Amino acid sequence: MFSPKTKRNIIRIIPFGVIWFIFGITYLLLERGLLGQLDYYPATGNPYEFGGVTIIFIISVVITGLLVGTFEILFLGTLFKSLSFGKKILFKSIIYVALILTFLVVSTVINNAYILNSGFWDSDVWSNVWAFVFSFAFLSVVVFITVIIGISIFFSEVSANLGISVLHNFFVGKYHKPKVEERIFMFLDMKSSTTIAEKLGHEKYFQMLNAYYSDFTDSIINHNGEIYQYVGDEIVISWSLKNGLGDNNFLKCFFSLKAALFNQSKRYLSKYGVIPTFKAGFHFGKVTIGEIGELKKDIIFTGDVLNTTARIQGLCNTFNVDLLISGQLRNKMMPAPNFQIKSLGKKELRGKKELIELFTVHST
Repeated sequence: MFSPKTKRNIIRIIPFGVIWFIFGITYLLLERGLLGQLDYYPATGNPYEFGGVTIIFIISVVITGLLVGTFEILFLGTLFKSLSFGKKILFKSIIYVALILTFLVVSTVINNAYILNSGFWDSDVWSNVWAFVFSFAFLSVVVFITVIIGISIFFSEVSANLGISVLHNFFVGKYHKPKVEERIFMFLDMKSSTTIAEKLGHEKYFQMLNAYYSDFTDSIINHNGEIYQYVGDEIVISWSLKNGLGDNNFLKCFFSLKAALFNQSKRYLSKYGVIPTFKAGFHFGKVTIGEIGELKKDIIFTGDVLNTTARIQGLCNTFNVDLLISGQLRNKMMPAPNFQIKSLGKKELRGKKELIELFTVHST
């Protein structure tokens, strides 16, 4: 029904609604506790009815949270990308608070003009507006909104840094106790990275590496991949067996990554003087997944499949190909009419006694 990218965006937007819902409930309960049996707001004299405003208030708060989340994920997510983590949160929070407060002031002007049956610039209208703006009630709303937005943006930035799936797994404790799963792995390594680094220098090479990984983003998302880790110029991408084998996503992801770099070749050539290319190895098998560490928590995979995949990728140069997949994974694949799959024979991997058949693949 939805593309993987749309699903991912929805998953990233929903927490905004949840955070605003939690704070909305908290605000209502605190307000109820402070007002006690009063049926009016002491600051303004306006009537107060707990039951009557609860549902409307919560719906409004959740909708506002979802709108902020949508705006953040779809439009402002990459704003201030070059700034530090703290500065991004600060500047984005200022923007959102300013927008919401502007909306509140404009709404107050319209509401007072309607109640007084006057024009927008009537002195009585603005007298009421300024009385509201400088009231303690308005100040409490400003603090409330600022705190929610700050926490929402903080959560969004943390999830972007850790990965939304990793953060979700930490929250629900999915791998608090180790679990065994079957997964597909791709070890992808940049070709001639040492030569490129020497040519560009460390700082410019790092900039290119950042752009290189950034250009992979859509291809990985669109083919249901998960980034397990970056290791210098190597990236490890993982799929659950279902997501990876479905529509041969793991294989299509490789060629989509190739296309993404090709589409940006002119930019790389003009800015860095090189066009990065890569080679990759694929394998699948059982891994144990669990949380590890005390000073720094992480979710890691352990299992022989990781070592085997790394060694398969290392043989790309031996066979002079960009892609190698294991025979075990080849046998699991769905029919692939758009790909030409060729056996390269059996090969003994370093540290392995059994021979493993390897295949290379070309897009037709």
